[in-house]
Amino acid sequence: MTPSRDKVTILVADDDPTIRTNLTLLLRSEGYRVVEAADGRQAAEQLGAGAVALALLDLKMPQYTGLELLRDHQDQLEETPVIVITAYGGSQAAIEAMKLGAFDYITKPFDLDEVLFTVRRALTQQSLIAQVRALAAPERNEVLDGADEEFVGRTPAMLQVFKTIGRLATTQEAVLILGESGTGKELVANAIHASSQRVGRPCVKVNCAALSPTLLESELFGHERGAFTGAVAQRIGRFEQAHGGTIFLDEIGDLDIDLQAKLLRVLQTGQFERVGGNALVKTDVRVISATNRDLAAWIVEERFREDLFYRLNVVTIEVPPLRERRDDIPLLAEHIVRRLASKYQWPQLALSPGAVDWLVQRPWPGNVRELQNVLASAATLTRGRLILADDLRPVVPRDAGAANDVPGMEAGAGLPLKEILAETERRVIAQALEQANWNRTRAARALGISRRQLFDKIRQYALSDTK
Repeated sequence: MTPSRDKVTILVADDDPTIRTNLTLLLRSEGYRVVEAADGRQAAEQLGAGAVALALLDLKMPQYTGLELLRDHQDQLEETPVIVITAYGGSQAAIEAMKLGAFDYITKPFDLDEVLFTVRRALTQQSLIAQVRALAAPERNEVLDGADEEFVGRTPAMLQVFKTIGRLATTQEAVLILGESGTGKELVANAIHASSQRVGRPCVKVNCAALSPTLLESELFGHERGAFTGAVAQRIGRFEQAHGGTIFLDEIGDLDIDLQAKLLRVLQTGQFERVGGNALVKTDVRVISATNRDLAAWIVEERFREDLFYRLNVVTIEVPPLRERRDDIPLLAEHIVRRLASKYQWPQLALSPGAVDWLVQRPWPGNVRELQNVLASAATLTRGRLILADDLRPVVPRDAGAANDVPGMEAGAGLPLKEILAETERRVIAQALEQANWNRTRAARALGISRRQLFDKIRQYALSDTK
């Protein structure tokens, strides 16, 4: 049971005096006793005194950070749940805090009702020592480095993803990641591996939709010499390469039905045979899979094995589409622009308020991947300067209005989608070449393709420098 509030002492640790005052007034109005700390050292002293029932802890404090405090006081987290409060919405902070035993995670500026709700829930569940212990991971010197990935957010949906990853840190169970194309499912898989006890071992990735069933079987399980034409030597498969670590099976919904049976056997027994071989090979791997398919519907249609589904789906993480986390779009956009500015040494690259408003209003059917492409294109066309709303254009037209932006395409012209995409690609490549003064290397880099691919496109669209 939750203790009566007049006997509960809550620690508020934050170097911002305004935030401390506001939280103190809020909690005292609810009948709690409050003690304050202006930095990490004061917070550690208060926790060490043993009279604190719950702590509200800022991660970024002088002298002694919130993460350091969590690391050094994990033995107290059974008795003193910690609610982390931070202005940073990145996955690194959320996952690391949850790994270290934080009860929950709230971002600034926070909602006062949310603070009270979380405090009450933490105190109510204070007796669940086993659950809190499961959240704590062994102390390690490594810190997750996701700064170069578009895996940030502070919306409730994304915070839930971060928290779930943190809770998986001490387990070895299979994880199924669901989400639309472009939402960042591979980034979730990377974070699960990086926050797990297998972090020092390989993380091997396989796209199940990229190869034919025959080639994919050899890719996954390897083959013996002479197993088929061209097999001139024994080849080690991805499951053997991932031994002791993690294997990420992307697009698992596209896995051939016969291969599904062989994968099921690996999950059940940890053993398999190479193609053309009889010897059993043992492997110890954690399987993380991802799909944008509706596997439940595919089970009904007998396109996906139900028994395999349950083996893969021990824990499910649903990555929300960008349209359901619009409050994250400005944060994501600024993060992407900073990366582009650093990559190409464009110190003047920035987003105007009008550009941010335009981004927030877009439907983003291609999710974060589409957002990356739009911003990369705009940054290239503005030559690394301020991006205005007029500089932003969808990479692919989504409706007749968008088609009108493509030269020579009138609304209602009825052109096949293939021709619309080809014309859009031709225009973007031509613009990139013009912006790069027909320097093929710079244009290819800006477009994110190889020089060889760029030369092929120049020939395909008969592009030429008319200067």
